[in-house]
Amino acid sequence: MNRRHCASAAITLVCALALLTAPVQAMAAPIPEPTPTATAPAATGKSLEEVREEIDTLYRKAGAATDAYNLAEEQAEKQSGEIVRLTKAIADGQARIAELKDKAGAVAREQYRTGGLPPGAQLVLSGDPNLFLDGVNQARQGQQATKGMLTELERAQEDLETYTKDASLNWEKIEATRVKQAKAKKSIDAQIEAAEKLESQLAKEEQARLLQLEKDAASTAQAAWLSSGALKDINREASPAGKKALAFATAQIGKPYVWGAEGPSSYDCSGLTSQAWAAAKRPIPRTSQEQWRQLPHIPVQDMRPGDLIIYHSDASHVGMYVGDGSIVHAPRPGRHVTLTGAGTMQILGVVRPDK
Repeated sequence: MNRRHCASAAITLVCALALLTAPVQAMAAPIPEPTPTATAPAATGKSLEEVREEIDTLYRKAGAATDAYNLAEEQAEKQSGEIVRLTKAIADGQARIAELKDKAGAVAREQYRTGGLPPGAQLVLSGDPNLFLDGVNQARQGQQATKGMLTELERAQEDLETYTKDASLNWEKIEATRVKQAKAKKSIDAQIEAAEKLESQLAKEEQARLLQLEKDAASTAQAAWLSSGALKDINREASPAGKKALAFATAQIGKPYVWGAEGPSSYDCSGLTSQAWAAAKRPIPRTSQEQWRQLPHIPVQDMRPGDLIIYHSDASHVGMYVGDGSIVHAPRPGRHVTLTGAGTMQILGVVRPDK
């Protein structure tokens, strides 16, 4: 029977679930194939400031790809959990169908044993008026029970087909995400490799000047942000949950940035913020883009410590506001969790996890 074959095929998903323990390579949205270049300024005639901007661009692209990778991993975990649930539902459905078929078989065997007539029907044929009435009632009850059993059997078979179809669709999604996440990982690796190569080709004195240029650019951006009056009247205290999240985040200062990491020894930007709020018993989305999309938006002038500041037009970076115009964040590969000015990067907006 087609239904039986369909259900049997779906049950093989139980075995396939073992594959889910292997490293998942999936992502939520395609990332264009990277074509980064890495050439030292001496070879291109570029100024050190132009090199700094090129390195920043490469790391920002890697950050965007990392966000896509993380989101895909989160989605793949949900899909895997759904397959586990559906596989159990399929097994339960098959067991229920087997039970109903056994009951139907028992009824058929009993009718065969009594000459094809159920007990109620035999009583109806009796000449005793009381037995006749009892027989009518038993016959009706038997008919209703048989009808109910057949209806339930049909419904169980339909549910089984639905579970099978849903499980197959989720498995297809996981396989599709594996391919896309592999592409995201390739983009991340290429961008980081190009940035590191570009920086490594600089002479030691140029590397020192490059670091100073980064600090100067950050200081200039922070000063401009502060002079704009952005912090005027911002003197609010963190909420109780915000204090817990902030305590967790600042305790990670000094730990290295690793893309895709969410602790305990290393973090990427959204890995830090999501784990900090998880420690405060307020789970939030894993990625900065989803944090921006799903969490309540707050005007900059109303932010308080513990709120998350989302950066860049693509929401590819996030830091946690600590007060006094500063954030704690995991900057990029080659850097560590640190405190910096909240205005050192382009602010997209502010979100509040516990609003």
